[in-house]
Amino acid sequence: MIVEIVILAMIAAFLGLRLYSVLGERAEHEEESVPHRFDANDEERSGPAAPKPATQAVTPLRPQPRLEGMIPAVERGVREISAADPKFDILMFLEGAKGAYKMVLEAFWKGDRATLKELCDDDVYAGFSAAIDAREAAGHTLDNKLIRIEEEKVHSATIDNGVARVAVLFVSDIAAVTRDKDGNVVAGSLDDAVESRDVWTFSRRIGSDSPDWLLDETDEG
Repeated sequence: MIVEIVILAMIAAFLGLRLYSVLGERAEHEEESVPHRFDANDEERSGPAAPKPATQAVTPLRPQPRLEGMIPAVERGVREISAADPKFDILMFLEGAKGAYKMVLEAFWKGDRATLKELCDDDVYAGFSAAIDAREAAGHTLDNKLIRIEEEKVHSATIDNGVARVAVLFVSDIAAVTRDKDGNVVAGSLDDAVESRDVWTFSRRIGSDSPDWLLDETDEG
């Protein structure tokens, strides 16, 4: 019986040493990655006695993925926004911008003012609303379709007075048809898609309770 207990104790000790070895190696790798990430709790984990490099006082820029064709000025703007807002991720932003582009176009074509009000700032909304008013006064409706978005890329990125602004160039194929009050086609064709190049700028105040970006400018690319 005593021999069995001794053997079990030796096995437990051996497993404990192996577990400690594995966790210790993992911890070392995790600690090596810490300086490359924006983390407010680094000091708590490392302890007050942990040495810090001389550049620690500078707010570290959150690593952002390199996007093909991004010029240095745009990349610098993206990193400045990332430094001010640790939750900002350029790839997720672009996915959201694509969704907003589609939603705004479809809302405008349908005359859906409520959706436009949610997605646009006051100036852009006013422009869309005036165009809808003129269209309705003429008795026209739009039967447009967004066929595909061929390309989307960051055109510019800046942060000024706490407001981040990112402009995105969209290259898309759109089939556009205008109908009169009787449904007759007065312009365009659904059979022929036309390439559209739009630069839309989205903005958000850093630190805002709302995570949403608003469309605050539209232009042709």
